[in-house]
Amino acid sequence: MTTTAVTPKKSPLSTTAQGPGFNWRRFVLRIPLHISLLLLVIAWILPTVGLLISSFRTREDIMSDGWWTVLENPLDFTQYTLENYDSVINNPNYDMARAFRNSLFIAIPATFFPLFFAASAAYAFSWMEFPGRNTVFLVLVGMLVVPLQLTFIPVLRLFNDLGITNNEYLPYLSIWIAHTGYGLPYAIYLLRNYMGSLPREIFESAFLDGCSHWTAFLRLALPLSIPAIASLVIFQFLWVWNDLLVALIYVGGGKYAPLTYALSGLVNSLGQDWHLLTAAAFVSMALPLVVFLALQRYFVRGILAGSVKG
Repeated sequence: MTTTAVTPKKSPLSTTAQGPGFNWRRFVLRIPLHISLLLLVIAWILPTVGLLISSFRTREDIMSDGWWTVLENPLDFTQYTLENYDSVINNPNYDMARAFRNSLFIAIPATFFPLFFAASAAYAFSWMEFPGRNTVFLVLVGMLVVPLQLTFIPVLRLFNDLGITNNEYLPYLSIWIAHTGYGLPYAIYLLRNYMGSLPREIFESAFLDGCSHWTAFLRLALPLSIPAIASLVIFQFLWVWNDLLVALIYVGGGKYAPLTYALSGLVNSLGQDWHLLTAAAFVSMALPLVVFLALQRYFVRGILAGSVKG
């Protein structure tokens, strides 16, 4: 008795029917997901587009009609103006160039210091054995839920007693220390999860060859943790650059005030010149956008660090 092999029919949506490497069935089934993602992206981008268009319009145009009317004839350049940007950059009450430099002097060290200390601590929590390691790490993670406002008065009084605030030689020292302390819990948590997920065999082989912890940290842990470090740089830099409250507490509104303080002064208590905030938003957004675009390829890998193993 013989059996006849039955050849299965090929679906018109099968991969072999339409060529290897493309699954039409999966593509069709994922169309609702793609449409939902597209609508979500539009919903997120639309306010930013409206803000950008409004920044190139006069106050009278903004009050007379909506920004979307520009899209009827977008190539009509007579409806655009640079008055808002000129009023922000060349504001007579604030030196925007100095405020921009102050923000750089604050943001760059306040990003580097917590990154260095957090990376060192994360390596210690991941690959060094010492008493109370897990307990100390849990305490650090618990610091994430402590509101910053609870620390302003005691820390400021401590800085005043030590002569750190309003220091003539290091006027930004107080805010550097403050941002380092405020950023360390999350930075250690992020980097520890990533370093803890690195292959143990790499470090064991290095230690067998006589490698010290310091060498393993510099030659192995740091290069392999570039995605997490890049994500941390983005988070920390954006937070420090956009900060106003911490800067007011530890620096004040004098000649060392950052860009956020200068931009906040564009609108007075009566709400005048509110239209300048549209241009001010993009002035303050320029540098963080460059930082994000430069490091965005590492961003997703970094924020997912250690989510499964670590």
